[in-house]
Amino acid sequence: MSATTAGDRSAVQSPPQRRRRRFRAGRFVTSLILFVIGILMIAPLIWLISTSLIDPREAFQLPPAWLPIPFSLQNFGDVFDLIPLGRMALNSLIVTAISVLGSLFTASLAAYAFSRIPFRGRESVFVVLLTALMVPTQLTIIPTFILMRKLGLIDHLTALWLPALINVFAIFFLRQYFNTIPRDLDEAARIDGAGHLRILFQIMIPLAGPALSALAILGFEASWNNYFGPLIFLTSPEKMTLPIGLVSLSAGQGGGPAVVVFAGITIVVLPMLIVFVAFQRAFVESVASIGIRG
Repeated sequence: MSATTAGDRSAVQSPPQRRRRRFRAGRFVTSLILFVIGILMIAPLIWLISTSLIDPREAFQLPPAWLPIPFSLQNFGDVFDLIPLGRMALNSLIVTAISVLGSLFTASLAAYAFSRIPFRGRESVFVVLLTALMVPTQLTIIPTFILMRKLGLIDHLTALWLPALINVFAIFFLRQYFNTIPRDLDEAARIDGAGHLRILFQIMIPLAGPALSALAILGFEASWNNYFGPLIFLTSPEKMTLPIGLVSLSAGQGGGPAVVVFAGITIVVLPMLIVFVAFQRAFVESVASIGIRG
């Protein structure tokens, strides 16, 4: 009797156990596939950095060298000898910092207005604003160039960061994130006598840290890699940014070692990797929270 009861219990418990085993096996296979895909995606970056640190005579051996042996920093020294990389990096840093911080500031103000301040035609204005996302940059470059020429900003770094202060996607993204923040916090702050600016900077922005971090990553990547804008607005070599410098470095090498160009690309790529690693957790949290709550 007891043996029959034990057999019945094992029969009842076995299907959930089998499901758990299948779930674990499926999760393992999925993780393995994602790991392989990740390795394939990061392999070119590893090869780029390794090649930039290797002796030029050993750079393109077959099979490829995944470790920089023999190790050499000569390629990076050649980059600084061929182009004014320090000045170009400073120009890129100035433009990127002003563009990112300025766009986050203006986007926060606009997003708060669209999320918390009721005014006539708010939804209609927001829809019209969103239509700007469908207009490619190449279509607006001519009127932007004419405007910058009338302002006397041609061949000036201001021509690069001034149009970047208005980021429609950042406004939309922050507005959606602000909508997920409970309005009870606003009411409590108003009872204490807080105005709109105090609510924005002391309540909304601290709570929107993940969203601001995500926008900082996207803004940094877009401004740091911007090639089209400097190509149109800048003419002086001392005003050039890193993307223009990489093109001039590649063209100036001719038949010279490509490892020097790889070293220049590595210098440009590393800051983006550092920013992404620093803010990736906040980036994932912001996207996930908007998808779940908004």
